[in-house]
This record gives sequence, structure tokens and C-alpha cells, in this order.
Amino acid sequence: MEIKHLKSFVILAHELHFGRAAQRLSIVQPALSMQIKLLEEELGVRLFERNRHSVLLTQVGALFLPEAQATLHQAAHAADVAKASGRGEIGRVRLGFVSSVLPELLPTLVRTLHARFPRIELELKDMSGPDQANALKTGQLDFGLMRLPAVIPGIQTREVLQESFIVALPSDHPLAELESVPALELARIPVLILARRYAPGFYDELMQTLRSQGVELQVDSELGEFTTMLALVSAGLGVGLLPVNAGRALPTNVISRPLDLGSYRATTGLAWVDLNSAVKMTVFNLIGELLFDLGINRTTPIL
Repeated sequence: MEIKHLKSFVILAHELHFGRAAQRLSIVQPALSMQIKLLEEELGVRLFERNRHSVLLTQVGALFLPEAQATLHQAAHAADVAKASGRGEIGRVRLGFVSSVLPELLPTLVRTLHARFPRIELELKDMSGPDQANALKTGQLDFGLMRLPAVIPGIQTREVLQESFIVALPSDHPLAELESVPALELARIPVLILARRYAPGFYDELMQTLRSQGVELQVDSELGEFTTMLALVSAGLGVGLLPVNAGRALPTNVISRPLDLGSYRATTGLAWVDLNSAVKMTVFNLIGELLFDLGINRTTPIL
């Protein structure tokens, strides 16, 4: 059963006139008659009663009409899905992320992707850098937004975000009186930091930067989440050291002060294994476009 035969049947069922139906189909009337004949022979039924003066649907034809229309609709939908997929306008993309992209980049990406490509489903997963790397390698993620540096065989990365650091303090802490906290002040107090196993490159660069400024950090506790760190600070159980975007939403009784680390910035990057589908390229290009539009990092070429 050919799609063109179903289309001819539906048009003729609406027009009930071979001449008008042939005109709508842009074919000659004998060709239309042949298509209807072939369809009836294939089905083994008569779909129309016709004579010199009229064309009418048979009872079988009337029952067959909505089914034929549904088949044509589904065929058109299937073709549309295939074409949209080929253009990278439909599909599912799985994206891992860390907390620094939550305040601005991630909401903007989700909002813009939904507006411009509503048939792309973005599946979001809050994951540490090492977990993202494993998921990328095993095909469980398509992209990751992770803390850099992260030199991982088989994974490509590009910088997307740079952040200064802040110190999260209980509101009654003595350092709260300062407008900015010098790095040397951290040598005098125990601090809470992100554990190395969750972001090895991030941890090592931070420690190296502090040592270069003469600071040997007193680590009170290494934690897995900045939210946990801020909760401990809110409870008066420590002072936290974190990137500025990870501390955008501070809990009760917590204030933040900039940490003076000179030109050093924490870096977040986009990570991927391959760009082997059109929908991946769509998301990849959109992230690059958004970064420039947002002005998040204009000093380094993105993507």
C-alpha cells in the first residue's frame, strides 16, 4: 500500500469528483483512476461507487477514510521527525554540571534551548567532575560542565567560565568587618574546602596559588558539596572557601567577602568525548553562542 495511493483516496473522498481531485493532486485524471483501482485491488474491496454522474464513498470507504488519514498524518510526522533530527532540532542531550553554572549559565541555556529548539530534551545531572568523566566515557553523558583543569584521556574540554573566590563567614565572624579578605588571613584560621577527590585539578591549583602567596592552608574539613559547606558555616561550625558563583545563594547567618588571590580564577569547562550527532552539535554551538552573549568570559575564545 503506497502513501501516494492513500493520499489520492483521501483527496477523492473529500472532493467526490475525479477531475477536481486530480487537479489538487497535480496529476491527470486517468492516473488518479488507476491509483484508486490499484488500491481497491490490493484491499480487495470497493471504496467508491461511481458512475457518469456521481462518485460516492462505499460503507467500507467511509470506514477506511479516518484510518487512511491517520496513516498519512503519522507518515508526515515520521518524515518531519527524521528531517528535524538530521538538522539537530530534535533529540535528547544529557548534561552533567557543577554548582557554579547554576546561577546564570545553566538557566540561560535551558531557557534558550527550550525557546529555540523545543523538541530537544535536555536531561540535567548534578555530578562531580570525576563522576562526569566516567559518565562521558561510558556514554551515559553527552556533555559535562566540570571544574578545570581536568586532563582526562579521551575527553576534550574547553573553558567556559572563570570565577574569583569568596570566603563564606558566620555573620559575627571578625573577618566580616573586612571589605576583602587577604590570602594571608586564611593561614590563621581553619577552613572548609571542597575535597580533592571531587575536583583534583581545582584543588591542586588552589593550594598551589595559596602557597605561592605564603599561605599553608589549615584545612578543617574537606566536603563533597558547597551546599554542605555553607550549611556548616550557617551553623557557626567553620569558615568556607569557594568560587563566587557557588556562593550566590547564602543561607541564614552567612555573609561572604571577596578573597584576594591576585589574578587567579577558578575555571569551569565544557567537556565531551565526541560530537557525532546533529543534536550534540546544536547544543555545543548554542553553549558557545550563549557564553559570548552573556559576556561570561570574553578574554578567552570559547568553543
